[in-house]
Parts: sequence; structure tokens; C-alpha cells
Amino acid sequence: MALRISLFYSAIFLVIGVLMPFWPVWLKSRGISATEIGLILAVATWSRAIINPLLAQSADRHGRPDLMIILLGWGALITHILFFFSESFWSLFVISVISSILLFALMPMADAVTMLKVREGAIDYGKVRLWGSLTFIIAALGGGYILRGQPADYILWLVVGLLILTVASCHLVPRAETPGTKAFLEPLLNILRNGRLIIFMVSASLIQASHAVYYGFSTLHWRANGLDEITIGALWAEGVIAEIILFAVAGKYIDRIGPVIFLTISGLAGVIRWVVLGTTTDLAGLVAVQGFHAFTFGATHLAALYYIAKAVPAGFAATAQSLYSSFAVGTTMAFAMLASGWLYELYAGAAFFAMAGMSIAGVLLLFSVRLFAEKAT
Repeated sequence: MALRISLFYSAIFLVIGVLMPFWPVWLKSRGISATEIGLILAVATWSRAIINPLLAQSADRHGRPDLMIILLGWGALITHILFFFSESFWSLFVISVISSILLFALMPMADAVTMLKVREGAIDYGKVRLWGSLTFIIAALGGGYILRGQPADYILWLVVGLLILTVASCHLVPRAETPGTKAFLEPLLNILRNGRLIIFMVSASLIQASHAVYYGFSTLHWRANGLDEITIGALWAEGVIAEIILFAVAGKYIDRIGPVIFLTISGLAGVIRWVVLGTTTDLAGLVAVQGFHAFTFGATHLAALYYIAKAVPAGFAATAQSLYSSFAVGTTMAFAMLASGWLYELYAGAAFFAMAGMSIAGVLLLFSVRLFAEKAT
């Protein structure tokens, strides 16, 4: 079971590892302007935030999230094949939005199935999820090597080829059955009525979104202060490697200390990391805090998954995971990315201090509802 789930995470992150750095290049090759590319990416992000929880709650209502994963995988493959026949901006726009919704709905759905198996004591989430982080690095580096000097059309061919692997891996995801429900909005309403869970999600979302300046502008900031591309790439790799190590060992600790404390550690690590990045571009200082990515991203992700798994009935797991993903990676991150551009333009590296403020806000939210009294409810 662990191998089958690991293969899914490996395959989907291969696709994402190519799409994130190279897909805008393919769109540009179609004659799309930078403004139009931005519009496509923005609308796709907002559409995922709205529609993906509805797809997930449909899976919960029917009690078979594993079947939804198969349908989404095939949908993502078919819609990406349609790009071969798309020429106009509006056809690219429509296909981009639909394909983005289907592809990125896969992750929270798979997380929900995986956490159902974690509840059963069958697997350790971190040890299967780490393969996704590893293949993301391989795809980003290997994709650059494969695509170097090649026509932009190679990007689409590579994405479609990797999606074929992803569809095959979707069929390997273990069968997962939940009670289901006939009430249309019951999974979503059950989650929205859980005030403590919503506060926890908001807290985790703030800590995740505090990466906005890092994701968007750290490379530019470091280059402007004299660091070369190889050094910058090594700094990014350090963060992902630290994340992989955390995933490998965190399972036994998060059950022991609880997701609330885990999230608190994540937020405090964020404060330290962003203050240092806002204060210095000295290589020693950067190396010292890049390993904190294990906590600011990895521990936050794990804390959210484990808290949701214990706070929500098994039958509503897909909806809860998708709602968190849409809010943390969609809405909150989108607003933070918009603000980060403005902040970086005005204050350069000092923009990281605002990210430290977001981390502090995430930690304070936990205190505000006295969640420390509960290790997982």
C-alpha cells in the first residue's frame, strides 16, 4: 500500500515540477502576452479555490474518493491533450482553467485517501509523501536539462507523457470507502460549523502564505545582492532536502506532541526564518535558516493534515483536505503573492518582515481559541 501511494505522489509531483517553472514558457510560445499569462494563471488559481472543494464533497457524498482520483487523472490528461489543438487566446484560457482545476484537485483528494489509511495505522504519511518532494527536485532539474535548447512544444509533450504516468498511478491508489451521504452540502456544512477547525485552517494558511515573498522574489533579491545561480539553486535545494528529511522522521513525533504544538513550532520557525532573510544576504546566514523550510512548509503541511484527520469524520475527509488546500494554497497565497510584489518593489528584502508578521498572526490565532489544551480534536 505504501509503495502504491508513493508512486502516485512521485508521478503527480513530476508533472508539477515541470509545469511550475516551464509552463509559462509554453504559453508564451503560443503568442500569449505576459499580461494574458498572468490572467490565465490568476483565474485558474481562483477557480481551483472555488470548485475543488465542491468536487471533493461530491467524492465524500458518494463514499469513494479513490474513484474520484481516477476520474480527475483522466480528465487532467484529456484536457492537456486538447492544448495540441488550441490556437486562440480564449481556447487556451478555457482549457487552462479546466485542466488546472482537474490536475490540482488530485493532491488534496490523494491526501484524504492517504490520511484515511493513516487512521487505520496502515502507513506513515510523511514516508510516502517525501517521494513527491524528491521527484519535484528531479523534475525541475531534469526538465531543465531535457528541455534546454529544444522547441517550446517539447514542454507540452513532456507534460502529457508524465500525465500518462500519473493516470496509471491513479489506478494504483488503494480503494477507500466511507459511509457517504445523500445530503448535497452535508460534508461542506459539517466542516464550516466546526469553529476550531476553521481557526486552525486559517492559522496554517497564514503560515503557508508567509512563503509568498520567498517563492516570488528571493531569487531576484539574492541575485541583486551578488549570489550566483548555482548558489541560489543550492539554497533552494537545501530547503527541499530539509523538508524531505522531516517527512521521513516526523510521523512518530507529531502523534506524540500533537498537531497544535507542531503548527506552533512551524509559525515560530517562520518568524526566525523571515527575519533573518529580511536582515541579511550573507551566505552563512542564509544557509543557517534555509533548513527551516522543513518546519515553515513541511511541519505546517503535516500539522494541518493530522489535525483535519482527527477533527473531521472519515466520511468528510476529502472535502476538509480540499477546503484547506484551496484556502491555504489558493486564496490566502494568492492575496499574499499580490501583496508581496508591491512590498518587494517598495522595500526589497525588508518585505520578508511582513512575512514574519503573518507567521506571528498564525501563532496568535492558536492562542486566541486556546487550542493548546487539545492535542488533536
